[in-house]
Amino acid sequence: MFGILRPCARHSCPRLHRAWRAHLCGLCLTLRDRHGQLARAATNYDGLVLSVLTEAQRPESTTRRVAGPCPLRGFRRAEVVSSQSEGARLAAATSLALASGKIRDHAADGDGAAGRRVSGAPLRLVAGSWTAAAGRGAGSIGFDTSVLDSVPERQAELEGTPGLSLLDLTEPTETAVAAAFAHTAVLARAPHNAGALREAGRFFGRIAHLLDAVEDLEEDLARGAYNPLVATGTPLSEARRLCDDALHGLRLAVADLDLEERHLAEALLLDEVRRAIARTFGHRTAPASVSAPNPLLAVLAGILTFFTCGLYRPPWSRLRNESWDNRCYADNCDGCCDCANCCRCCGSGHSSGHSSGGGADSGSGGGSPGDFGGGEMTADGGDFGGGSGGDFGGGDMSADVGADVGADGGCCDSCCCDCDCDCGCGCD
Repeated sequence: MFGILRPCARHSCPRLHRAWRAHLCGLCLTLRDRHGQLARAATNYDGLVLSVLTEAQRPESTTRRVAGPCPLRGFRRAEVVSSQSEGARLAAATSLALASGKIRDHAADGDGAAGRRVSGAPLRLVAGSWTAAAGRGAGSIGFDTSVLDSVPERQAELEGTPGLSLLDLTEPTETAVAAAFAHTAVLARAPHNAGALREAGRFFGRIAHLLDAVEDLEEDLARGAYNPLVATGTPLSEARRLCDDALHGLRLAVADLDLEERHLAEALLLDEVRRAIARTFGHRTAPASVSAPNPLLAVLAGILTFFTCGLYRPPWSRLRNESWDNRCYADNCDGCCDCANCCRCCGSGHSSGHSSGGGADSGSGGGSPGDFGGGEMTADGGDFGGGSGGDFGGGDMSADVGADVGADGGCCDSCCCDCDCDCGCGCD
């Protein structure tokens, strides 16, 4: 499982989280039904957003069915998106193409099992078969995967070209994701959304590429492998700024979309992307070029930090380049979240931006001010997949997912806590 969109059950609307898992299980089962059991290994968190976007524009385009018992659901049945739904088919084809490209990229770089001359041959054969399967699957719904298949080659060409900027290097990923996003407008019979979707896909692809580069930075440095941040001399602070700018563009593009049901799409593309950025940069230490301070400077910096409520952070602080609300002590969660701010989707109709309340990106209960400890975002073995007749699959989804999003646009019957603090304030 890979991808940046990983909603946490503890901090999501219960029904919203089940709806997300219905799409994730649906993607897993669509890969199995249309491309074989092995294809389920291509299931990823980000691909399912195509299924979500298709349904958000035209809910009747997505059908659901009851999946059989699955070990990862405690052998319970669950309602999942059907493999007949065009959004799920697009998500499956795109996931196969991206997984194939990832294998071929590793093979070209000599990384991991795929890069081994003999033992990596089966993986390279799988990549070839997945590329062909993705083309057939996408062709049946009118999507040309050549823009996805060409990403590794175009990326390798750009990486061998000196003098390029970081955004030059992210362009192939941006273009590929933009094309996939825009095609959901074709499937949903909503051509007027194509432009905004293309923009949203471009910004989402940029963020995903940058976060991947940041996460791989230490390992790439240790192995002497190529990393776009190193190749372009881009510091982490500049990469963070580019991510924040792209997130702003993504927000504007999503706001321009004409969606019949906005909530799940916004929760993924706005809230979860924001959390992914905070999660990726939050645990990064200061660059190695910034030396540790002498004791006197440390004391002076600590005093200044204290009297500015954390707005000032010294050069060696890992929070120095964070936004003001993540630096400021006064803006962090303190024992319990404010339900008036974080519980905003219940019975409120269509949400135009399910943003969290104070301290959403930082703190965790009694954690130290400014520390990114907050909600654990990774799904465990029971949060994903899908299954039938004992096949491995998804999480505990025994509730009726079809009712996750009501006709009136409200998503929940209960409080929907969207805070990143374990505040125990009764939000469930």
